[in-house]
Amino acid sequence: MLLENDPNKDNLDKINSEIELCQRCSLGSLCTNHVPGEGNPEANLLFIGEAPGRNEDINGKPFCGKAGRIFDELLEASGYRRKDIYVANILKCRPPQNRNPKPEEIRLCTPYLVRQLKVIQPKIICCLGNFAVDFIMRKFNLSEKVQSIGKIHGKIFIPPKIKSLKIVPLYHPASATYNPNMINILKNDFRMLKNIPV
Repeated sequence: MLLENDPNKDNLDKINSEIELCQRCSLGSLCTNHVPGEGNPEANLLFIGEAPGRNEDINGKPFCGKAGRIFDELLEASGYRRKDIYVANILKCRPPQNRNPKPEEIRLCTPYLVRQLKVIQPKIICCLGNFAVDFIMRKFNLSEKVQSIGKIHGKIFIPPKIKSLKIVPLYHPASATYNPNMINILKNDFRMLKNIPV
């Protein structure tokens, strides 16, 4: 198993209900909607982003708006669809002006993500951007492999104690909204996902 979990004690509905009421940090009172995550609860492939943006905050759903359309295009290139995967974030609430997550916010919010991972038990975790890479690689005892996303994107890492899990750092799809040249790099990285055995 990826992480120990008692399915009788925890499930995604319970976790998501707790997230929607969460006030562990100031972001809970500043956001329009909490964004727990969504997708297939039995997904082999799980994507983790940084935090909700403006459109996600308005809709309460991950990866909508322009970055969401790019994400869907990239998924298609990988041979996956939204109904096949699960999408979550490091933070479940939008930071003001889309600023970077603060260490204390990450510390307070990521226990929800860890619980989601325990329930879903994905075979592949795709970390979208530096914050997701840093948290997941350290969580699965790969601290010595952590580098900037520019150096490790598209590579496959296997945790030392969980040989059935593969961790793949990827650029965040939003990077293509700022730099259109990123789309080809993203497509190449996403295409390789369909060749990873689960």
